[in-house]
Amino acid sequence: MLKLDPDFLRGSYPPLVTPFRNGQVDYETYASLVERQIREGSHGIVVNGTTVQERKRLVEVAVNTARGRIPVVAATGSHSHAESIELTLGAERTGTAAVLVVTPYFIRPPQRGLVEYYLDIGRRTALPLLLYHIPGRAAVDLKLETIAEIAEGLPTLVGMKHAANDLGLVTGLRARLGADFRVFVGLEELSFPMLAVGACGLMNAVGNLAPRRIADLYRAVVGGNLEEARRLHESLFELNQAVFFDSNPIPLKYMMMRMGLVPTEEHRLPMVGASPELAKRLDEALRRAGFL
Repeated sequence: MLKLDPDFLRGSYPPLVTPFRNGQVDYETYASLVERQIREGSHGIVVNGTTVQERKRLVEVAVNTARGRIPVVAATGSHSHAESIELTLGAERTGTAAVLVVTPYFIRPPQRGLVEYYLDIGRRTALPLLLYHIPGRAAVDLKLETIAEIAEGLPTLVGMKHAANDLGLVTGLRARLGADFRVFVGLEELSFPMLAVGACGLMNAVGNLAPRRIADLYRAVVGGNLEEARRLHESLFELNQAVFFDSNPIPLKYMMMRMGLVPTEEHRLPMVGASPELAKRLDEALRRAGFL
């Protein structure tokens, strides 16, 4: 496995929301979100996006705004093998620190297909590569043996984002691939327990709302202060639930608008804005969290 700096790809790396204005990506607001993450102590950021060209431009904005102050990880995966390659190579040219490649969604490939998919993409770039395991949305599961097989054939595979209710996989990966294999928590409610059993950090949507608390949670666990970590976990618990009161990122964008972080909660179909009933629930959660 590629030897990394001990502090690299550890800590809180929030996947930033993509703001829209009048149907277009609001790159100016996006740059302000990058600055806020740096100011609030996040260890890095993850760049997502929509269309291929918009994703490339978002990566450029993030890298140019960050200016090396924090690492930028580009999410370059797609349901399309060709698009994943194009986005990965584009991210490398732009100067990102690593790439995060989701399992191909909807098509439900076999495990041997996933091995070949990641080997092919990973061998085309020198960047460190992270798998993105989110079976609830991608409808495909990454097995421990599959991850180990990919790692055996791809030295640049350095970790994964694990968005599944499976704490045992973290321990299994540490036992099989070693403690240097980075496993980021991808489910908000499991942040504290997954960090406690060996996850290296968090890639959580709530980091868009409370980046300092999320970063402090990581620091508390790493520093062995589990009482403080539990306190932070409990203070984040309602927000962790609130972002899933409806399909993500509907609640998240509404709450960010209410906090003044984005000018609108604008979405692209089939996503839509918060209903009045949802907005009331989210306002209550924000008030109890101290953000309104």
